[in-house]
Amino acid sequence: MTVLTEGKFLSHQKIQASHLEGLAIVYVRQSTLGQLQRHQESTRLQYALADYAQSLGWARDRVLVIDDDLGKSGSTAVGRTGFHRLVTEVSLGHVGLILGIEMSRLARSNRDWHHLLEVCALFRTLIADTDGLYNPTDYNDRLLLGLKGTMSEAELHILKNRLNEGKLSKARRGELAVCLPVGYVRAADHQIQFDPDEQVQQVVSLIFRKFDELGTIHAVLQYLVRHGINLGIRCQSRADARLEWRRPNRMTLQNMLRNPIYAGVYAYGRRQTDARKQRPGRPATGRVIMPTSAWHVLLRDQVPAYIHWETYQAHLVRLAANRNVAGQTGIARNGAGLLAGLLVCGSCSRRLSVRYQAALFTYTCTRNASDYGGRSCLHCAGKTVDAWVVSQLLLALRPASLALSLQTMQHLETERAELNTHWKHRLERAAYEVSRAARQYQAVEPEHRLVARSLERAWEQALEVQRDLQEEYERVQHHTPRTLSKEEVEQIQALAEDLPALWAAETTTIAERKEILRLVIKRVIVHSEQANEQITLEIHWCGGQITSGTVFRPVARVKQLSYYDDLVGAVKHGVAAGKSAQQVAEELNTLGFRPAKRSLLWQADTVRSFARDLGLPFARGQVDRPFDQGKIDPGEAWWTLQELAVTLGMPSVTLYHWLRRGQVKSRRNETGRRWLIWADEQELSRLRTKLSKTPGEHAHDRWIQQAAHVSQAVIMEETHV
Repeated sequence: MTVLTEGKFLSHQKIQASHLEGLAIVYVRQSTLGQLQRHQESTRLQYALADYAQSLGWARDRVLVIDDDLGKSGSTAVGRTGFHRLVTEVSLGHVGLILGIEMSRLARSNRDWHHLLEVCALFRTLIADTDGLYNPTDYNDRLLLGLKGTMSEAELHILKNRLNEGKLSKARRGELAVCLPVGYVRAADHQIQFDPDEQVQQVVSLIFRKFDELGTIHAVLQYLVRHGINLGIRCQSRADARLEWRRPNRMTLQNMLRNPIYAGVYAYGRRQTDARKQRPGRPATGRVIMPTSAWHVLLRDQVPAYIHWETYQAHLVRLAANRNVAGQTGIARNGAGLLAGLLVCGSCSRRLSVRYQAALFTYTCTRNASDYGGRSCLHCAGKTVDAWVVSQLLLALRPASLALSLQTMQHLETERAELNTHWKHRLERAAYEVSRAARQYQAVEPEHRLVARSLERAWEQALEVQRDLQEEYERVQHHTPRTLSKEEVEQIQALAEDLPALWAAETTTIAERKEILRLVIKRVIVHSEQANEQITLEIHWCGGQITSGTVFRPVARVKQLSYYDDLVGAVKHGVAAGKSAQQVAEELNTLGFRPAKRSLLWQADTVRSFARDLGLPFARGQVDRPFDQGKIDPGEAWWTLQELAVTLGMPSVTLYHWLRRGQVKSRRNETGRRWLIWADEQELSRLRTKLSKTPGEHAHDRWIQQAAHVSQAVIMEETHV
């Protein structure tokens, strides 16, 4: 009793008249909203400090209660408006005493606590708690206050560690409750199980199968939207967890594909907080995705699985490969360059980029020029490289024709069966809603007309929804029957047996061709030792084999050709022998010399231009005589381009295209201004047969023709492991 009286006497000795002139601030704080709701005794004790201030001599009107920080943590001063208001009042010299139930109520951070002590010492403000009254300017009191602040911060650290270790211990047993994604619910015994709704399970399984097939999230999203498939979501915050059908979105699909729970894995710690990325005052920020090896808990075969663990890992690899970043192939887009992302420079081992210009495109390696200011490693015409690689691809895939047809038919049947099952589930759900609305309407008392009218409207709406859904289902069934027709089966088998036609079909998109290439080709290395028309390609197949070949590419100037000297000699010999430009062109084509540009054959006009540049003009009066056709009657067999086009019933532009590619026998007339095409009865029959082919066969001929021209230019080709 003597000690308490003496302590109270000493505390009152610290209170001066200047302190009583200032405010006595009672600072009230609770860390969480849960403490406010369930632990109200601590809040009452803090508000009761106002009476303690009056017992120390402060008038009632000079006691100020600051309770702006209820539900906020004291680990930092960021976001605590009440604490900032307290420091401001002390800095203005308005405060004589600060009261708190304990020092941890004011601050649990030494930085904030010592800042408050410095301000209180500067303006001679007292601090009081239930243990006593302290003067920050006194050495002993300052030492005790500093010790209390350190203990308060350490206590917070101990509490956090204790809670975290408790969570980790529970997670290691697989018992820590986590937020469940689409397709899972928590049973009454807290076990994780499949959603009891069959349609929800069917949609989740469909999403994973379609990603295996289509390969991108966007393609899966388009498929779901095109077929009107929604996701069954159960709101976890509600007590009844009622099922709601919502339209799919990209983020939900991405989270589903990345969540390991669908592979039967209980995981904890997939997203952890990085202090370097955390924003001040926002503890939920700074979370980053960690690799599998850094997860806190990974327990396999703990929950029911929709997919296998290997499938889940393959999905992660595919998602990473779809990102368009340096060093990765990226997803297949609709650009004309089929080998975009697959070509690698043989000099610097960097990926080639595609440069589009009008209808043409080229593959270039510009990293050395853009990064170091040097010269570009190489550039080549895209169509030349694509044609040769495609020809090798079609040769490699020829043995898989029959398996392809069988797999295609099985896939189409499976997809149609899945869609039909989904529609049955929707119709069954609509019928249940109608039955439910009818039971509710029939159960109401007839006298309760207000309720009866509302239930009647709900019944009518359910019937209307069922009718619309049934009509939509019938329309879908009409356009896409449940089984493949005989004509569809025959068409699939015919296309599978002729892979070039399937590749060149108009229904096959550029993105699909790129996907086929990436399934079997790992990369294509391009070597260009000299700035001439020759480039060497190495196809590295996914199975480990390598196919090599050298092809010709168009160059800007004739002097860049590797056989330029031989070409000049042949032209000089022809001019000296008095031959015409057409005859010289025929000799160059026979010798295998190709022009520098994209043309595949020499023409009379290009020979004249080349000879003129060499200073070797042809003699005046010299005309182009027809080349040696063997035993050809020069009478009715020669046609003008327009006359033959009208006779065959085809566009003259197409016939001219055949002429330029050497697919018909042609020459210039005596004036050199008009083309003449030779065609007897047998040749006319051949041209009509060629014209009567289907568009897919025309496209097929285009790819075969390109592959043939490329194969003529192949100098070396070998396959090795």
